[in-house]
Amino acid sequence: MTRPLVVGNWKMNLDYVEAVHLTQQIGVILKNKPLEHVELVVVPPFVDLRSVTSVVESERIAVGVGAQHASRHEAGAHTGEVSVSMLQRLNVAWVLVGHSERRAMYAMTDVVVAQTLRTVLGQGLNGVLCVGEELSIREAGRQDDFVTAQLHDALEGLDETSRPLVTIAYEPIWAIGSGLTATTEQVREMTEHIRTVASSLSLGQVRVLYGGSVNAENAASLMTEGRVDGFLVGGASLKAESFLTISQAANDCYDGKR
Repeated sequence: MTRPLVVGNWKMNLDYVEAVHLTQQIGVILKNKPLEHVELVVVPPFVDLRSVTSVVESERIAVGVGAQHASRHEAGAHTGEVSVSMLQRLNVAWVLVGHSERRAMYAMTDVVVAQTLRTVLGQGLNGVLCVGEELSIREAGRQDDFVTAQLHDALEGLDETSRPLVTIAYEPIWAIGSGLTATTEQVREMTEHIRTVASSLSLGQVRVLYGGSVNAENAASLMTEGRVDGFLVGGASLKAESFLTISQAANDCYDGKR
């Protein structure tokens, strides 16, 4: 079994004071109850990154830090964007690429997703590629073809050195923030499909996460029955206890306790 990865996407929540407090809370809980078998990443808003990385480094908290987006451009007249090199200077090691909200609200096309992913990976950062379908596509039974196209557009032709830096997060758009969760059967079928497509693109060892209303109650069943390698957590990552309960479930599944 692949070592699980749990990523907490804070989205546009928490100012830097709240972000510091949450990071410290995570650190205290992890100090008292370390997670041996799971890798943790928190993904704050841009304005919180320096504060969060400072706390993580000074208090030696066992979490990585990621960004919610990065520009495909290195520098220049791109108002409102943040470059990968800027993130590197803050010791950010992860970037979400093509989150459904970026695709839907900010016109991030498949072409831009592919360019952004290559920029992120090319500078040595880990890229979490987000894929997933809308409800209308799921109801039409076209989810496999839709996700296959997203994967091919983003991953085709990646050079060999970049492949180990890729993680794929399946997030059915109809389940994000809705309280709806895909059934474990739906998740298992899609993660198996994603692994098959990824393998055909020479990414046979890639981790596949699930995102979409993940919580403490459904995390264990999604791990064991859905066969995912971890989670992209939204709202539940805004509280240390719920985020680490989900992470504990992933840890226990890996350790054979569930």
